[in-house]
Amino acid sequence: MKITNITAVYFSPTGSTRKIVEELARVMADEYSVPMHTFDFTLPENRVESITFQGSDLVVFGVPVYAGRVPNKILPEIRRIFKGDGALAVPVVTFGNRSYDNALIELRNELEEGGFHTIAGGAFVAEHAFSGKLAPGRPDREDMDLVRSFAKTVADKVNEMKEIPGPVKVRGIEPIPPYYQPLGIDGRPAKFLKAKPVIGPGCIRCGKCINACPMGSINEENDELKVEGICIKCQACIKICPVRALFFDDSAFLSHVAMLEQNFSRKAENEVFPV
Repeated sequence: MKITNITAVYFSPTGSTRKIVEELARVMADEYSVPMHTFDFTLPENRVESITFQGSDLVVFGVPVYAGRVPNKILPEIRRIFKGDGALAVPVVTFGNRSYDNALIELRNELEEGGFHTIAGGAFVAEHAFSGKLAPGRPDREDMDLVRSFAKTVADKVNEMKEIPGPVKVRGIEPIPPYYQPLGIDGRPAKFLKAKPVIGPGCIRCGKCINACPMGSINEENDELKVEGICIKCQACIKICPVRALFFDDSAFLSHVAMLEQNFSRKAENEVFPV
């Protein structure tokens, strides 16, 4: 099947999803000797206009896993912005060492509903946004080797395709169950939906956190930074702060992080479909 364009599409507040999706797209573009494009819809200003693909496009589409599914505040944006119009797609999710639960099958379904034909899919481990103790340094060299190998496998599959196949079979439950319920270190539900980062006295007012927030929820008023509106706990502001002035002090959130560190420190494995 002839491919004329490869596009890396991603929502990636801390950069791990971008790294994996762009490398998948780059290798596929090299295999086909076609242009590679990127569409980063992490920030609000990049979620304004819709984009429509076409049948000769191959789209590598990635999001991080939040509570075992596609981030709920981003799901409506995916539905609104992206139109497949017969383009091929590879859904990709990244997860922080616990599990990707039903995120991959959910993303596959959303892309199919949006007019894409999903031909392969992957779930890749990345350092957890909440803690550097969970999958530290990942994706590492071994992970990226798998990414490149998978990209070549997908390229070969497309080259051999004579007709459009049905949706790629991936691991997950249908109908899609509710989001994963975070637990605290005591095993009880940890409720931190309304928790927001605290801006400490060390803040130098550089504005990097304002520009990094995917929800546009940080602003400056009277020479004081404030976290207002929706916080999706993506940690983008915390990761980008040069003086580490932002942090979470919510007890339920910290208890959940402790639980993850206690129970999910083993090395999780990537999964790709087809294998």
